[in-house]
Amino acid sequence: MRIAFLINNAYGLGGTIRTTCTLAGQLAAEHDVQVVSVFRDRDEPDFAYDPRVRLHPLADLRAHSADNVRDDPRRRVPSAVFPPGDRRHGEYSALTDELIGRWLADPGADVLVGTRPGLNVHLARQAPRGVVRVAQEHLTLDTHSTRLVLALRRAYPGLDAVTTTTEGDAAVYRRRLPGLRVTAVPNGVPAPAAPPSDRTAPVVVAAGRLAEAKRYDDLIRAFAVVRAARPDWSLRLYGGGPQRAALAALVAELGLDEHVTLAGPVTPLEPELARASLLAATSTMESFGMTLVEAMRAGLPVVATDCPLGPREIVQDGVNGLLVPPRDVAAIAAALLSLIEDDERRAAMGRAALESSTAYDPARIAARHVRLFQALLDDRARPGFRARAALRAGVCRTLGAFLSVSDTAGAALRKAARRRQATSG
Repeated sequence: MRIAFLINNAYGLGGTIRTTCTLAGQLAAEHDVQVVSVFRDRDEPDFAYDPRVRLHPLADLRAHSADNVRDDPRRRVPSAVFPPGDRRHGEYSALTDELIGRWLADPGADVLVGTRPGLNVHLARQAPRGVVRVAQEHLTLDTHSTRLVLALRRAYPGLDAVTTTTEGDAAVYRRRLPGLRVTAVPNGVPAPAAPPSDRTAPVVVAAGRLAEAKRYDDLIRAFAVVRAARPDWSLRLYGGGPQRAALAALVAELGLDEHVTLAGPVTPLEPELARASLLAATSTMESFGMTLVEAMRAGLPVVATDCPLGPREIVQDGVNGLLVPPRDVAAIAAALLSLIEDDERRAAMGRAALESSTAYDPARIAARHVRLFQALLDDRARPGFRARAALRAGVCRTLGAFLSVSDTAGAALRKAARRRQATSG
């Protein structure tokens, strides 16, 4: 099978890039795989791609490259394909329309996989009809703007399937974009090279972008309660982001400077996980929960907020971790203390976490993708495929148009309510 991934920038850092690198490398063991990067801005990628994966950039932005397109006048003309609702729209242009379209005219693949909404629209509008086209959702449908959802309703009926990272998001897709073929396939997480934790170090670890949705302020406040009961324990928080200064101020305000460390970003993270005894995640929204799986692969039980959408599909409450209500500082503190105070329970949950994390082994996840791709290829080979596909697309667009009226009206009402609130304030 010949498989091609279309990604914004395969050379940088990020969750989508990492999971694409992992999946492509696993698939390359048995299939012909290429990763097509719309942009290239550095000589070597930050992630190490399997040498069997062909990495192919379209728009070279390196100043020293003889092929660089930085001064191409077409970059000043906005894209006519990449939807404005995708937050990376400003990076796309008439030049990328041409480069992506030229590659899609003869992609040398049986299966094309897009990795963000704007690129999925390119697949739907520009890819050959004889090629299987799959859209990956690495965030969640409900986190996209109404404007983007409307664009996806128009374009996605031209695709063969959509994959989400959780069953919860798959259900949202089926409700809001009815008629599409939607399959949930979680991200693959390799086993760490380091030995798993022995869960004896008096350390709680957390990792992720220091952003509001992660609610690390709730975790720090909860840890103030933990510190009062168990001053021998500490919290290490890895990651960078816009909330760092505010979180540092909160640590100082609560007198936790000797117990809470804002350690900054670290790569690789796995050795740091192995030096801790449990992981805490306090988000109000997760598209998947990669850090949860990484911690479990290191043998750590997890304390996670039961937020939409990923944690409840990863954590078996009371088995490999504990789920608590989002924004409930007292519940977070109690859950942490329940594992800190009970060495045997913490160890048992850690062992269960290590065992259950094998479900996310890249080989298993790649096999699920291959089964989907093969089913889509087989469907194309059956008589009457074009008629069935046209009927399904028509149904999708009709239902989508009906729902779009509702979504547009709802967005207008919400905007008016916010305007009234601002005026009255």
